[in-house]
Amino acid sequence: MTAPIMDAANVAAGQGGGPAEIVLRTRGLQVSLGSHPVLHDLTLGLRRGWTAIVGPNGAGKSTLLRALAGLLEPRAGEVWLQGRRLAEWPARERAQRIAWLAQQGDTSGDLTVRETVQLGRLPQLGLFALPGPADEAIVDEAMVATECSAWQHARLHELSGGERQRVLLARALAVRAPVLLLDEPTTHLDPPHQVALVRLLRRLACSHTVVSVLHDLPLALQADRLVVLQAGRLRAEGSHDDPALHGALVDVFDGALRIEPLPGPDGVRRYITVPHLPSGQEP
Repeated sequence: MTAPIMDAANVAAGQGGGPAEIVLRTRGLQVSLGSHPVLHDLTLGLRRGWTAIVGPNGAGKSTLLRALAGLLEPRAGEVWLQGRRLAEWPARERAQRIAWLAQQGDTSGDLTVRETVQLGRLPQLGLFALPGPADEAIVDEAMVATECSAWQHARLHELSGGERQRVLLARALAVRAPVLLLDEPTTHLDPPHQVALVRLLRRLACSHTVVSVLHDLPLALQADRLVVLQAGRLRAEGSHDDPALHGALVDVFDGALRIEPLPGPDGVRRYITVPHLPSGQEP
């Protein structure tokens, strides 16, 4: 995941104005799964850059991401995309603007890696148009970015879990959407590819709105901003270096972790989490 991908000029038309503009927002959002309320009166604004959604198990992280993608109907409240109610966007136009990576992506069937990544071009091409040279170049670029070009002719069922995850990420990148919604994108990835993914998301964040659900808090703290959920409610929102946000993180995880500064090679202070064990049990 080392090659450059998708400069700002490629997405500017779909992105709106400058980096301060809110691209996705919710207002009073309430979502239920069956009869069980999951999200409660959630108001949130997401700008260009990389935002990580974090929180304990059952906090509603994946539910929020699915609602942002238009895959769940709110019980109350609204989701807005680029100043327009999400429900008002025609399905194809919405698919051209929002690329989605599910937590458990569908890897069934007998498609090759390349054929799977080509599916990312469907929102742009429609069901019946054949991909042209420009589309194939985009597919190539997405596979290079996720390091899956070497086995592009392999069948998905022949790949490991981490390899399939990289293919599904490439499919999302091939959409060329200005908004990327990624549910646990590091699933099955080994540490080198997790690091490569973080670098890729940082590059994409220069010209995209990237929103990812992450359980891995040290990786989440590499994002520009974090959204902290607890029991379906917004507990905190802020920059990765915001002390108030750090305090909320420690609190929602019942004091089981500490957040420590880690100087980065680029001179930017980053943060990591370490277990907070009772006195006398520190490693």
